[in-house]
Amino acid sequence: MHPTSVNLRARAGIVLAVLLLASVGSVLFAGMTGSVSIPLADMPGALDELLHHRADSLAATLLELRVNRALTAFVTGAALSLAGVMMQALLRNPLADPYVLGISSGSAVGALAAIMAACAAWVIDAAAFAGAVVISMLLYLLARRDLRGGSAAEGGTALLLLTGVILSSAGSALISLMLAIAADSQVRGMVFWLIGDLSGAPLRLLPWLVLAAGLLFALRSARSLNVLALHAEAAATLGIRVGALRKSLFFCSGLLTASAVTTAGSVGFVGLIVPHACRFAFGPDHRVLIPAATLAGGAYLVLTDTLARTVIAPQQLPVGVITALIGTPVFLYQLHRLRK
Repeated sequence: MHPTSVNLRARAGIVLAVLLLASVGSVLFAGMTGSVSIPLADMPGALDELLHHRADSLAATLLELRVNRALTAFVTGAALSLAGVMMQALLRNPLADPYVLGISSGSAVGALAAIMAACAAWVIDAAAFAGAVVISMLLYLLARRDLRGGSAAEGGTALLLLTGVILSSAGSALISLMLAIAADSQVRGMVFWLIGDLSGAPLRLLPWLVLAAGLLFALRSARSLNVLALHAEAAATLGIRVGALRKSLFFCSGLLTASAVTTAGSVGFVGLIVPHACRFAFGPDHRVLIPAATLAGGAYLVLTDTLARTVIAPQQLPVGVITALIGTPVFLYQLHRLRK
């Protein structure tokens, strides 16, 4: 094996190991931090209680609640970041994000309609997911010729992107209408959902299964994504089934986005700045970029959610506010670097 290849693999292994440790550390840090902190000396005992399915002490009870929320934040951030990598590969634009095609708007319309109807929490989640699926199917029907295009360089994403922007605008109009006619008692919950909030999000298995399936597909497609990025015009002649790959990227990123938005609402900037930052830090090779962005996105949302619930404790802020406040200057810096 060529020494350069060995060095690249070793570097990739080190990067992913560090990010994995950082992800575990972010979850433990979130468990310790809050309006009532858990001393480091109490952590081993609290962890032992949780491993034996007991929460007898205050430390174990607090740790269980916080770790469940941190794990929900992690799977949401990881799904958004992975969807961002896929969307950037699909649109061949490093500044694309999971919300650019209007899937989050469709999800928001469904969720807000269920909130206005005073539905149960599981019905709101189901309505949010259904709204995202409906927009995805409508977008596919309107732009399927664009997705089937043999070459990503044949003006390939113009119709898809324009259709997504129009559907997103229509969704935004419906959202504004519902906010205008909703009862005052419902508006606060609707606004929190729109901004993105993890305070009431339960820990569920389904988002983890969606993330695992999306990550498996992305890793299997990593070499093809590299070819598509470097040789877009000749990808088909190099053995890449461009049409099938683009449709798979569209549906997979849409499913990841729908899962994340259903769990935590419209948390912005995670799927935009994290993949782009990882591309700057670790290079454009999707074999490293995909797992790195997934781990970094999860850890990032865990830390921002911890900040959201502690910065003015005991009052909690929507995590979407923190990600937007951090993401805006970071995005502007990345845009400046990209132009240079």
